[in-house]
Amino acid sequence: MQAMILAAGMGKRLKELTSNATKCMVEVNGVTLIERMLSQLDKKNLERIVVVVGYEGKKLMDYIETLDAHTPIVYVNNEIYYKTNNIYSLFLARNYLTEDDTILLESDLIFEDAVLQRLLDNPYPSLALVAKFESWMDGTVVTLDEENNIKNFLGKKDFEFQEIPKYYKTVNIYKFSKDFSTSHYVPFLEAYSKALGNNEYYEQVLKVITLLDKPEIKAEPLGQEAWYEIDDVQDLNIAESIFAEKEEKLDKFSKRWGGYWRYPQLLDFCYLVNPFYPNQKLIDEMKANFERLLCEYPSGMEVNSLLAAKYYGLHKEQVCVGNGAAELIKELMESGQGKTGMIYPTFEEYPNRKEQDEIVPFFASGPAFRYTAEELMSFYEEKDIESLVLINPDNPSGNYIEKQDVLKMADWAQKKGIQFIVDESFVDFADTNEPASLLDEEIIKNYPEMVVVKSISKSFGVPGLRLGILASGDEELITFLKKRMSIWNINSFGEFYMQIFEKYKANYEDALEKFKEVRREYVKALSACPFLEVLPSQANYVMCRLIGNKTSRELAEVLLNKYNILIKDLSKKKGFEGESYIRLAVKRPEENQKLIDAMRAEFGV
Repeated sequence: MQAMILAAGMGKRLKELTSNATKCMVEVNGVTLIERMLSQLDKKNLERIVVVVGYEGKKLMDYIETLDAHTPIVYVNNEIYYKTNNIYSLFLARNYLTEDDTILLESDLIFEDAVLQRLLDNPYPSLALVAKFESWMDGTVVTLDEENNIKNFLGKKDFEFQEIPKYYKTVNIYKFSKDFSTSHYVPFLEAYSKALGNNEYYEQVLKVITLLDKPEIKAEPLGQEAWYEIDDVQDLNIAESIFAEKEEKLDKFSKRWGGYWRYPQLLDFCYLVNPFYPNQKLIDEMKANFERLLCEYPSGMEVNSLLAAKYYGLHKEQVCVGNGAAELIKELMESGQGKTGMIYPTFEEYPNRKEQDEIVPFFASGPAFRYTAEELMSFYEEKDIESLVLINPDNPSGNYIEKQDVLKMADWAQKKGIQFIVDESFVDFADTNEPASLLDEEIIKNYPEMVVVKSISKSFGVPGLRLGILASGDEELITFLKKRMSIWNINSFGEFYMQIFEKYKANYEDALEKFKEVRREYVKALSACPFLEVLPSQANYVMCRLIGNKTSRELAEVLLNKYNILIKDLSKKKGFEGESYIRLAVKRPEENQKLIDAMRAEFGV
């Protein structure tokens, strides 16, 4: 068997990275694509590797000669690479196809060894590797029958988004038997090139072949094996996170701060949303209005404040709407004067917006990181602070202070002239008999020194809409913050959501009840793990201390690298020095079980 690599293209979409080098010489985490691919092929005891070069061909050949490849390499030169496509590159190398069984690859691919092995392990002589279509994919799409025969090759004109569940993307790695190349592919390649020219793609020939009664080629669908096609700098960025070294991968994923739809096989236990909301009918209503919302401007702050205030029974003069709670936190913290009391460990968005010498810290003591309203008031009684931040339930500890005790703190703060900032982004998840929220007209009016911040994204499960609200009886503060916001800080999708979400209130309440039941079962299952100390939580996450021979960093790394599960390692957060704590989101029962099974496997229990 031999391999053939098509490497003649110019890679224009990679811009300066390919200004004087071919695409396969681009580095992913310090290793060029061609070096990685040749190394993988070199292990397969091939007769030879045929490389079709073109753009910067001499430079590529000279570079390959410096690599430690033991398999004989021969070159085919596409001198008119700038006006042809890969069908012509393959046409130039067609005689090699008829001399041996061939693994055909495009040079802009990166893949783990298991991908290539999947192709070789299948005894069928001629195969196309395919993968379930995902949103990041571009290029040739196929449909399969129940025996993995390729039914159709679909071009962009034939692509229907509603049919995506049926689609597979070609990985651009093929296995052609010598007989298939001789009897089918090469004759059709020659005829196709002669009839339609050389500015086409070699998959077009396969499309024609699949129309035959017996096309002699099947598909081999990939499962969890990792691969990526690199066409532009965004592809390169994602590939570097997927194929990072084990000790670097966690950092690369964590620094993305989301956007994990690009990694469809990833189970995200790091970022925090409601797993049971929104309900399908609300989603369908959003979909039904998608086109109009996409093409029309949203309203300004006054309308959006009215919509949010209406839901919570407040007045629009008491409410400011943000592009996520993060926007509101930034403006609130940066506009505040004097020193601010902060409880550690905490959600870093608050202290990150202040200078360190402006923060008066309270460190929750003991392994459970519990604290009470009385402890906080006692600690700050004689401290010179202008404001105090309370996240309730706290993030990441899950510590919760009952509503009546929070109101005692509000009384205390008002008497001392302290601005009392309460972030209740997770309070809807608290298991209480009465509503725990402070977003109440009477409360807001009675405590003008208090500011309430709430993330709509987290509790309502719509983080992609980026919605948060800030409420206060201090109307001067609200007016000031509104002036700090851009005129259209909320997009049309967020505005429309606020327009309709009140009529789904009952569904939201049902989702919260379901969540609390699942959380109870989740905590019970986690508590049965001998390697975890599970801390009480009233939020949609659970903080745990690791017991045993693994640090939180080590567990987070192995879960990501081995199981595609992302958790929050807390070892770098202030207040956790030298301790191994993790934060685990509460998700759906089947997802929670996958996490528990993976952790048990790693701890050998």
